[in-house]
Order: sequence, then C-alpha cells, then structure tokens
Amino acid sequence: MPEDPTDKHPRPDLPQQDQEHPGWTGPMDPPPDHGEDSYEGSLLLLDRKAVVTGGDSGIGRAVALAYAREGADVLFTHLPEEAEEAHETTRLVDDAGRKGVAVPCDIREEEQCRRLVELAVAEFGRIDILVNNAAYQMSQPDGISAISTEQFDRVVRTNLYGMFWLCKLALPHIPAGGSIINTTSVQAYKPSPHLLDYAMTKGAIVTFTQGLAQMVASDGIRVNAVAPGPVWTPLIPATLPDTAEFGKKTPLGRPAQPAEMAPAYVFLASPRASFITAEIVNATGGTPLP
Repeated sequence: MPEDPTDKHPRPDLPQQDQEHPGWTGPMDPPPDHGEDSYEGSLLLLDRKAVVTGGDSGIGRAVALAYAREGADVLFTHLPEEAEEAHETTRLVDDAGRKGVAVPCDIREEEQCRRLVELAVAEFGRIDILVNNAAYQMSQPDGISAISTEQFDRVVRTNLYGMFWLCKLALPHIPAGGSIINTTSVQAYKPSPHLLDYAMTKGAIVTFTQGLAQMVASDGIRVNAVAPGPVWTPLIPATLPDTAEFGKKTPLGRPAQPAEMAPAYVFLASPRASFITAEIVNATGGTPLP
C-alpha cells in the first residue's frame, strides 16, 4: 500500500524548542530523519565527485548520505563549531562505502571558498556535482528596524556571495555532464515578513540559477535549484520563535524531514535529468509556487 504523506513523519507538536545558532541535531524532538534507515540507493551517481556546502546536518546531511548511497564520493563543508555534527555525516558516507571528506569552511570568505575548491580538486581530481546548500537566517518578528547591518551582511554573504564564489571557482573543474544544484526556498515566492532578508536572498538564488544555467548550457553543465518548504532541521529551533507551529500551515499539515528533500537533489544530479536545466524543483508540501 502507498504511504500517506500527511502522516509519513511525526509532527513536532511539542513545547517551544530553543537552541543557540547554528543549532544541533541531538536535542531535537523528534529527531530529524536524514534517511539513515530508509534511503536505498541504485547507483545513479556511481563514481561521481560531489561538493556539498552545509553538509553537517539537515538537508545537507541527507543529500550527502543519499549521494553516497548512490555511489558518489562527497566532500562537504561545516562551520568549525559543527565538527561533531560533521563527524556523523562523514560516518554515514563512509558506511556507504564511499569517501567522505569534512572541511571546516566559512563560505562568507572568498579565500576560504577558493581553498575549498582547491581541496576538492586535490581530493577528487574534478567536481561533478556542486550543491550550494549552506544558508543563514534569523527571524526578526519586530520587522526591518530589528535587522541589523551585521545580520543583513551575514545573510547576504552566506546565501549569495558564497554561492557566487563557489560557482565561479568550481566551474573550470566541472566537466560536461556535471551539475550545479542551488537551494532556494518557498520564501523566494511567498516571503514571511519576519524573514525579510533571508527571503530576499532566496529570490536572488532563483534568478541566479536561471541565468547561470543559460550561460553554461553550451558547456554541457546543468544548473538547477530545489525550493524546500518548511524542513525540520537544527536551523529551526536556533532561528525561529515558534517551533510548535512549524510547518502546520502546509497543505500536508506538517514540515518535511531532510530525507524527503534528498531525492530531488539526487534526481537533478543524475543522468535521468539530462534535459532539465534552469529549473526550480518545488518541494513545499503542497504550497503552490509560480
């Protein structure tokens, strides 16, 4: 029998969960599902070399796990304070029989992005898949007056500058048949006022993805993006004011688990998506997007 998507995963109907940024997987209740016990690969990405930013937890960890079980080696980034989380992602990739490389990297800095690409090329010889997933958000219910220049700068540099630098630096090392996959959001189309700066950057990612895809199509490189709706990751209790209500307004009535996002990233990176570029795959739990 098919699974009912409305009750595939438990809802976080719990008292408020608060964490310091960047948030941690361990204290979350229910724990996020990255596909540890459910994702079954079919070698769609055999011997591919992937770079995933923000791979220590959440969607990034789920993508790293899925890529490894599809046969890819994975180098992923994490913030220095997320080393323990990154160790778990490395273990999952290694347990799948593939090479996992965790790299502490703050993509807000161009030189760190440069070193990341150089390390990936040294480790793998090439980059077949680049997943720009790392992001920063911080809810400000009091409106634009509460968004400091420091916060605005961090959001823009993490979400846009890092993506721009990594695409620019990685493209010379991505062969024909390679793929870039960016992470945008439902926020790009239906912005929540308390996430004004974050939503702005996610809209820019849509435009960047569609423009870059046309620029590199003749080189045989595809560029797409995934637009998740609410997903139960450590960023949520670390940045949002009301986790008990998180995701309940989706038509499916719940937030997604990271494992439910990973198949979209697998598909877009795989040969099965060979004629798909400049596309935004909406994974919003039923919220219609343009």
